[in-house]
Amino acid sequence: MRAAALVAVVLALAGCASNGMAPVDDRAPAHAATARPATPQIAPSTNGLHTVQRGDTLYAIAFANGLDYREVAIWNRLESADRILVGQVLRLTPPDDGVEIKPLDDEPAPSARPLVEAPLVREPQAQVLPYSEANWARVSSVPSTTIAATPAAKPAAAAPAAPAPAPAATAATEPAAKSAPAANGLVDAWLWPADGTVIGRFGAAGGKGIDIAGARNTPVRAVAPGKVVYSGSGLRGYGRLLIIKHAGEFLSAYAHNEAILVKEGDTVTAGQKIALMGDSDASRVELHFEIRRYGKPLDPLTYLPERS
Repeated sequence: MRAAALVAVVLALAGCASNGMAPVDDRAPAHAATARPATPQIAPSTNGLHTVQRGDTLYAIAFANGLDYREVAIWNRLESADRILVGQVLRLTPPDDGVEIKPLDDEPAPSARPLVEAPLVREPQAQVLPYSEANWARVSSVPSTTIAATPAAKPAAAAPAAPAPAPAATAATEPAAKSAPAANGLVDAWLWPADGTVIGRFGAAGGKGIDIAGARNTPVRAVAPGKVVYSGSGLRGYGRLLIIKHAGEFLSAYAHNEAILVKEGDTVTAGQKIALMGDSDASRVELHFEIRRYGKPLDPLTYLPERS
């Protein structure tokens, strides 16, 4: 009986092979990093709330809604931006007593205001007495901390010589001069994320970034050093998406990839290959690239170097 069953199994496998069928292998390509599981895609909220689904991150939720992830964390009293729970309902608008985070460089410069109240302590005004030997002897005998009156300068006394200025430090002992800060003051230099032709610009038809057309599997590279805070396909309209956090609360986003080569939590360097260009959730092979700061989209062409 067992022999008959074994023969039946062997015959069934042989039949599958003869029909061209093979076991399904759904493993990711060797060059691709493990991506997030398929989840309901995040769309901009219509009611100011978001229910956390499996695979969501606070960065992705804030990114989809054009918000600063730090503000969302504060509004929801989250202990960490890296910890949200499935089923948790997050508010995407500030509470009545909410604290709004503003960039330091957007703060208005302090303006001079007249003093409304007089200072509590007034310095005693010095009284200048006419010079005489008696006045000079009387004032000179009082400790300097208690002098409330000062005689005019003694005509015959010569002023003490001023100390010679310290010699300037030689070039050999001076520390190396620091390089001037970049235009944005936070990232020394930005790199282009991929080779190709810019076919879509910031603001055109509501675009929040630029679109670069290229060949499939063209390398996509990090534009600056940073940390991968999102890797997946959970944002509607972006396909396979990477989001990298940089110094100064800058985020860079790379969408429509064919494959993703890094995973969340990875630290990347400027110019590192992080993905391959593709057409996931796009009508053609292209890279959609965005730069955001404090949740607000910025024109990438104002940060990327000019091409020759």
